[in-house]
Amino acid sequence: MHIYFIGIGGTGVGPLAIIAEGAGYDVSGSDNKASEYTRYLEKKGIQLSIDQSGASMKKMHAEHPIDWVVSVSAIIRNNPDHPELRYARENSIPITERDTCLNEIVKAKNLKMIAAAGTHGKTTTTAMLIWLFKGLNVPISYSVGAKTIFAEMGHYEPGSEYFIYECDEFHRNFLNFSPFISVVSGIAWDHHEVFPTRDDYNQAFKDFFGQSNHTLIWDNDASYLGVRQSESLTIVDGNHANIASVQLAGLYNRRNAWLAVEAVNKLTGIDIGALVERMASFPGTQRRMEEIAPNVFTDYAHTPEKIIGCMSVASEIAQARNKNVVVVYEPLTNRRQHFMKNDYKNCFEGAKHVYWIPSYLSREDPNQPIITPAELIDRLDDPSIATAAFMDEDLLLAINAHLEQDCIVVCMSSGGGNSLDEWLRAKVQALSQ
Repeated sequence: MHIYFIGIGGTGVGPLAIIAEGAGYDVSGSDNKASEYTRYLEKKGIQLSIDQSGASMKKMHAEHPIDWVVSVSAIIRNNPDHPELRYARENSIPITERDTCLNEIVKAKNLKMIAAAGTHGKTTTTAMLIWLFKGLNVPISYSVGAKTIFAEMGHYEPGSEYFIYECDEFHRNFLNFSPFISVVSGIAWDHHEVFPTRDDYNQAFKDFFGQSNHTLIWDNDASYLGVRQSESLTIVDGNHANIASVQLAGLYNRRNAWLAVEAVNKLTGIDIGALVERMASFPGTQRRMEEIAPNVFTDYAHTPEKIIGCMSVASEIAQARNKNVVVVYEPLTNRRQHFMKNDYKNCFEGAKHVYWIPSYLSREDPNQPIITPAELIDRLDDPSIATAAFMDEDLLLAINAHLEQDCIVVCMSSGGGNSLDEWLRAKVQALSQ
């Protein structure tokens, strides 16, 4: 079967394409721009085109008939007349989103899904699960939304029993799956354009639990959702003494690790102590407190809960180095700010100073006014700790000045092209060494 992936350079579709190829499918695809990831896919032998006019797809179809088109949800939902979707319809080629494709592979290969879900922490928890299984030398297939030094973003292993998956709630995607076991790292209302109310968001998670054979959830989240322990739901004690035994920086890292340990212990029966010891050497993932230059970190935090988690890690690292924490923050989308502008409060507690730059814009509502950094800063419990800034030479000078004053600098951004993260990586050579 020949599967053609539209948006193959994305962090969701790209790994799926690798998994499909590993599982024995013929794979090709397209993207609207070349990137490090499309070049990586090409090096792996996947045929793709940086052309979505329909011409390249037509050529591929003539050479090797396409049986199935898998597209990123944004194109199917927001651009139904996309040239490649139109070509597929005209040629009676089935079109689905990626979840249908993944479900097909999971069922065809008789895999048991281990789903990492939650508003925050799911990428790290997914990577931790992969890390533990690799340490046990257990064959494992997986998909994770971040780069690591120990695993591909997507992989199918012949003969594997389990498939570890970062199961995202965006567009209610996670409701397309029935996991063997689900690990939920934290819940706080998000994706407001999909879930218009907090109750709607919470109900989606409850529905997800109902579709999972078994679920692990923190006690505070269980209380928040109003769910009780049962044969299919294990409530994990957030104050469990063993959490402190995990030798990783940051309380939220240790909590994510403990959930992963609990899940792997439940599945394999491997001794808890051995799993905790293995977690101590977890090397982390890209853009999760990733140190890209001495004392300069980049992190994916973009909601108050994720910022608090990031600050817990940053504070412990800074304390170990006898330094202060300085933050550069780029909010993700103006849409989100209209819902969470009053939730920042003291989430930057522990920072010596915060440089707040304009929001990264993506899929915006044109009817919503742009909220400026100054307006958001005014919502903090202590606005004096933050300054409105821009990605420019002045910000670079400020970062270097703080590095020279014995600080670590943490840049929080979850945008893609032209984001703070991308800007910072381009300026690495200009940072104080």
